[in-house]
Amino acid sequence: MRQRRSSGGPERDAEFHAFVAARRGAMLYTARLLTAGDAHLAEDLVQTALTKLYVSWASYRRADNPEGYVRRTLVNALTDERKRVWRFGRPVAEVPEPSAPGAPTSDGDQELSQALRALPPRMRAVVIFRFVHDLDVAQTAEALGCSAGTVKSQTARALDKLRASLRLPATSIFFEHQQQGAGR
Repeated sequence: MRQRRSSGGPERDAEFHAFVAARRGAMLYTARLLTAGDAHLAEDLVQTALTKLYVSWASYRRADNPEGYVRRTLVNALTDERKRVWRFGRPVAEVPEPSAPGAPTSDGDQELSQALRALPPRMRAVVIFRFVHDLDVAQTAEALGCSAGTVKSQTARALDKLRASLRLPATSIFFEHQQQGAGR
């Protein structure tokens, strides 16, 4: 079998295989958070991101911050998926029954997942990177390919939306965390 000169050959494949073995679990964890608990979509995002990483493996290896490169690839895959769903819809086997507005939920995590799901993908990514992965503003901006000011404003808007969605008072833990993390 003849290898393309730019593909890197078996060494690249071995490096990529080792990368997948070491990082797939962490990528899936982040993808589940980014999709607000949608395990199937998270699997799809990881597969898409891994495909993109394989194709651009040389760029990944040259990246100053390889971890940020992976995060950005995941977020871009989520953004692309949302655009595709918006255009073409997403097939489902059964249409779920809508829940009554204001119906009580049995699980706080489910309520938080629903609130996170209501956020736009990049805004949700800001929340996940800032408060789950504990990245500072600069690291989050690098992962998302935007400015620090955008991260700060997206964080503030996301927390406002989460607070309103979860019906939390302004002095909740999110607000305290926002105040502490605003300058980071």
